[in-house]
Amino acid sequence: MPFESFQDLITMLVVIVVLQVSLAFLLIGVRKWRPTRYERYPRISLPPTSDDRHEFQLYMSGEELFPAMLQAIESAQRLILLETFIFKGDELGQKFRDALMRKAHSGVAVYVIVDGFANLVVPRKFKKFPAEIHLLTYPAFPRLSQIFDIGSYARDHRKLLVVDSDVAFIGGYNLGELYRTEWRDTHVQVRGPIVRNLAEMFASQWNRYRRRLPRLNIDLDLEWQSTVRVQRNDAGRLVFPIRSMYLDAIERAERFVYISNAYFIPDRAILEALVLTARRGVDVRILVPAESNHVLADWLARHYFEFCLRHGIKIFLYENAMIHAKTATIDGIWSTVGTANLDRLSLAGNHEINLEIYNAAFAERMEAIFACDMTNARELTLAEWIQRPWYTKAAELVLSPLWPIL
Repeated sequence: MPFESFQDLITMLVVIVVLQVSLAFLLIGVRKWRPTRYERYPRISLPPTSDDRHEFQLYMSGEELFPAMLQAIESAQRLILLETFIFKGDELGQKFRDALMRKAHSGVAVYVIVDGFANLVVPRKFKKFPAEIHLLTYPAFPRLSQIFDIGSYARDHRKLLVVDSDVAFIGGYNLGELYRTEWRDTHVQVRGPIVRNLAEMFASQWNRYRRRLPRLNIDLDLEWQSTVRVQRNDAGRLVFPIRSMYLDAIERAERFVYISNAYFIPDRAILEALVLTARRGVDVRILVPAESNHVLADWLARHYFEFCLRHGIKIFLYENAMIHAKTATIDGIWSTVGTANLDRLSLAGNHEINLEIYNAAFAERMEAIFACDMTNARELTLAEWIQRPWYTKAAELVLSPLWPIL
């Protein structure tokens, strides 16, 4: 009978959901009981590079990046714009907080945006800045009137520092001691006209979500940039150009595609573009953590491994450290560094920001970083992956329907 069939369907869905939730908690519990031990990872210090109008400095270590960011803050004369997903209340976080307060007390205009949800566990005392600092906490939860507004569930996942509209830092690094010493990430410092565009994008985010806070007015002469572009995912307007940027670059590839990403859970279009590119004879390499800080993301990523390996995509597992980079470089000319992961949350959900750079010298530096990372990674083969235990395959199958929410 129809009613019995419908009842059976509901029962089956409930059983599946219970099984998924139980399995998720089990995996999280196992990871907490047997945490990954991170070791010192290989890194290189790269010389700066430039084009006709910009200077770039890449960082693959927080131990080099954060002193440079603090030095830029200390040198500020007029304006500091800082936006971060996580701002930990630890020793490094306190250094940034103190530096911002010193500059604010000296008369520099300081604006800070942090994500409310990502910083729920940060002590309230640490998050209480003095009145001289303009602080916007991106809402942790939507208001009652926004329940049906998809964009209101997004997170502000951007990591951006702009000082005096002269220098900017952008990439995957959050602010915290863990990221300084243990996580492998990539950030870039840039000087030149594109910094004004980055400042404008900070102001746009501030003014949209400021509510009762003062408006941020930045009078800048913005320029069209052909070799350096800013791609911004704007969840409030449901505009997500970073996904299109990746698709276009992958489809243009002729020699190689090197991607480093913390959470590789591609949608159908991205996955199809990678497969078709590999079939054309392009060397497609994906570097992901052997074990990331999000166990569910790891298991959902594994659901795609066999399909990728069977279609010529090479997968490398970064070992003994969390690689959190969100970067790619293609054919020795195109590169991107930013905050967007290759998962649904980043590509079609959160507020994200990436630099897109057409520059051979910069791409050469990106290739050097990728080569360095390869010394700490092992290639996953199809034969190895097929032989994984049956219970692992079963767990992947059970969890695979969760990919749309991650």
